[in-house]
Order: sequence, then structure tokens, then C-alpha cells
Amino acid sequence: MNGNLKLAIQKKGRLTEKSLDLLKNCGLEIDSYKERLFVSARNFNVDILFLRDDDIPEYVQDGVADIGIVGGNVIEEKNSEVNRVRNLGFGKCKLMFGIPEEESLENPAELQDKVIATSYPEILNKYLDKNSVSAKIIEISGSVEIAPTLGVADYVCDIVSTGTTLKMNKLKKSLTVLESQAELIANKKLSENLSKINLFNELISRIDSALTAKKSKYLMMNVPGESLDSISKIIPSLKSPTIMPLADQELFAVHAVIPADRFWQIVEDLKANGASGILLLPIENMIV
Repeated sequence: MNGNLKLAIQKKGRLTEKSLDLLKNCGLEIDSYKERLFVSARNFNVDILFLRDDDIPEYVQDGVADIGIVGGNVIEEKNSEVNRVRNLGFGKCKLMFGIPEEESLENPAELQDKVIATSYPEILNKYLDKNSVSAKIIEISGSVEIAPTLGVADYVCDIVSTGTTLKMNKLKKSLTVLESQAELIANKKLSENLSKINLFNELISRIDSALTAKKSKYLMMNVPGESLDSISKIIPSLKSPTIMPLADQELFAVHAVIPADRFWQIVEDLKANGASGILLLPIENMIV
């Protein structure tokens, strides 16, 4: 054992590239991982294990990996004993019922005595129990959406992102069972290993910085002196904006970090108050 922090991520799937992007935004230099199950970062003491997503919670629970990145849906289904450390803001999806296009499903009580195909029997069982409903669950490992067409099930319960796969099988979205996104999980005994917990805390700090930066943009513009007060009130800045004089004594440069999703809500107000040369730039990392 080399003493490095062991991080498990999905080998191939919808979370793989975004997990790697997050690590790269944290400053980790990672060699090509194609066809490999294990790589080490060149500039940080972390080893990355590439696993099936279904196996990640158990590997972390058992200490084979110290931490992992996996969907909340998988954590719930596997019911593993791990610490759920952070929501990571990507891989968002919902576990939903898919029903034939001509039918309706308004409340859980209507599931009584139905046959439901799913890859998530544990989550579905909990949902049915919570709503005091008795239904037959058919566990299918893949291509769940075809079950009603084959007459295997009345409804399906599966992960939905856009709903396109459901439509292709003449199904439509109905009740939501669970909302999910990628999460960082950790072994419950990690804190007992001093060297690894220090590495973990440093990595968490980098992850928090990268996540904060992803939600923010750097706003730059030129503002007439008489509009500074009104512009300052419009800007949803994380902190007080930076104001600097320009060669043109009637203009000032105003810089601010703003929530990324607010820009298009304020840009017309900024222009109406005299702002010009408006630039919106991405932020790679931000320490707050």
C-alpha cells in the first residue's frame, strides 16, 4: 500500500467524464485511463479506481476505496454504510414511473396491484411501503422501458434524464420516486487515518472551490460615474464589486463575481443604466 487516498469513479457511463473534469478543475493531473482500472495523479497523492457504478458504494463501505463519486440513486439502492459528503451538481436525473401514453397516474394509490419493472427494486419497495401500496416488482437489469410493450409489466420505474427513451417506447413520465445527482461519498473510518484524512480535507477544499467557481461568473464592464450607485444595486455580487478609475475620467471599470444564472436577468438593467463593454468570463477556481 502506498498510503495514497483511493478514489473510486465510474469506469464508463454518464458520470465518468464529468467526474474527471471535476478532478482536473481541482488541479489533478491524470494520465489517460482508457482500458485501465487504476491510475495515480501525477501531482497529488490520490489513486483513481475505475469501477462499475453499482460496485462503488460497497468498495467505499469496505475500505477498498476511501472515497467515491457515484449517483445518489446507486447509494440509495445499495443501502451501503458510507458517509455522504457532498452533492456535486452534475449527473442530475430522476427515478420516475413510466406509463403507457394513453394512461394516467395521478397518485401512488393508483399503483395498487400493478406490475412494475425496475432496476431499482430496493428504492421502489421503500416508496411503495411509504405510501402503503402493494404492487408486484419485476427486477430487470437493462432495457426496462420495453417491459410494458412485451406485456411483462404495467409500468416501469427507471432513471429519466430527458424522457427520450420513454417516448421511443410509447411511454410518458409520471410520478417521481427519487431525485438524484452525483455525490462524493467516504468510508466511515476514514477519519481514523491521519495522513489520508489530511489528503481528503485538501481535496474537499479544492472540490468546494471548483464547485463554487462553476456556479459563478466574473463580470466586467465600464460604467459612467453618475451610474455607479444604481449599477452597484443591480449587481448580485458575492461581495462588494471592485471599482477602478479609467483614463476617461467619466468612466469607471466595475468588476464583480456574480451567480452564473443571474446574468441574463440583469443585463438589460445594466445597459439601461449606462453600462458598456460588458464582459462575462468563466472562473476556473475560487477560494471564498
